[in-house]
Amino acid sequence: MTTLEVWLTALALAMDSFTVAIAAGLILKRVKLGNFLTVAFFFGLFQALMPLMGWAGSVYFYNLIESYDHWIAFAILVFLGVKMIREGVQDEEEHHFDPTRLATVLVLSVGVSIDALAVGISFTCIGMNTLASLVFPLIAIGLASFVLALGGCFIGSLVGNKLRLPVEPLGGVVLILLGIKILCEHLM
Repeated sequence: MTTLEVWLTALALAMDSFTVAIAAGLILKRVKLGNFLTVAFFFGLFQALMPLMGWAGSVYFYNLIESYDHWIAFAILVFLGVKMIREGVQDEEEHHFDPTRLATVLVLSVGVSIDALAVGISFTCIGMNTLASLVFPLIAIGLASFVLALGGCFIGSLVGNKLRLPVEPLGGVVLILLGIKILCEHLM
């Protein structure tokens, strides 16, 4: 892979992280760098780890991963989207969906990065047979996802403060639509 191809792949994978980070920023409203860094860190980490896992498991689990990754991502994102919508219509004092809670950010990280498993499998197919050959692509993928997720959190926060929309249900709809997009891309 050329350097340009690596960065284009990294940016393509980071788009889902960017979208979900905007939804997280909408929910959080206030700019809290620590919260935004948490979301961005885990999104970047999982986007970098998933291709490594796909590469490592490609020999043993290729058919299983390829057949079901889109269904897993769809289920995770729809589950979280429905949860956000449900909690968004309840009284604010009853529940508040917190995208920075460790359990939530971990599930979101898996949901937005599961497609990267297939990228890891493709690394094997194009002859990247050593761990050393993966270092630059994995760093690029993680860095692009981190930067775009951090930017997405800021954008969502700024927009959320200006528009005063019911952001949790809106964020839930975004997650559901992202899950549908992932599913449709793989089924067609």
